[in-house]
Amino acid sequence: MNIKLIAIDIDGTLLNENNELAQATIDAVSAARKRGVKVVLCTGRPLSGVKPYLKELSIDGSDEYAITFNGAMAQDLSGNIISHHTLSYEDVLRTEMFGRLLGSHYQIETTDQIITTNQEISPYTIGESYLVRLPIVYQTPEQIKDDLVISKAMFVDHPEVISRVKVNIPEELTDRLYVVQSEPFFIEMMNKNASKGNALKDLADRLNISADQVMAIGDEGNDLTMIEYAGTGVAMGNGIDEVKQAASFVTKSNAENGVAFAINKYVNN
Repeated sequence: MNIKLIAIDIDGTLLNENNELAQATIDAVSAARKRGVKVVLCTGRPLSGVKPYLKELSIDGSDEYAITFNGAMAQDLSGNIISHHTLSYEDVLRTEMFGRLLGSHYQIETTDQIITTNQEISPYTIGESYLVRLPIVYQTPEQIKDDLVISKAMFVDHPEVISRVKVNIPEELTDRLYVVQSEPFFIEMMNKNASKGNALKDLADRLNISADQVMAIGDEGNDLTMIEYAGTGVAMGNGIDEVKQAASFVTKSNAENGVAFAINKYVNN
């Protein structure tokens, strides 16, 4: 097996149960990179929420890459955008309306800010702001500019609310957009062309790397497309059943350094 690219989700995967990057994971990634393997972080976060971990992993430069916003954006680490599949203003109006009808808090994300249309801001929006290092702005739908470059929209609420919302999302939205649950408290909505799998394939093609030379590691529904694309799809031990069923290997949990275990098994021997 000749793996040339490793795609790694961040939350619940790269990070342990304390949202920290363990030394064992840093060491495994470093050893793989010394072998010439490209390591790409693939996440629902914007780049601002990825940079601290890239720094810890010593990954930087125009020949290194990150896939952000669940595949809506791919870019090199010098800031050059490779692809960016955005939402239209009409997409925002439709998703925001359904958020109201379904009784969920709602937000959109750009590369610069989180915009919520709820005057009573969800604690999960506040938590997201802290994790991805973006400020929160409250705006009514009428105040949102129709030319704003929007990477994704989200239903953000308590897990019991999100579970109810998930089974009641209308076909109008799922036909129009890529809709995926990324956390028990998040449902994310992107351009139909956006997914981690699509972005990973485009990046691999750009680097002349075939799917069978790619390993992808993840735990949640938003990782499923890249797990299915990669020749070696790895599910975390703490991952959801759907991801485990699609994977070719189930590694240890993130509390047990599952990323390090998988990389050492398949790349570092």
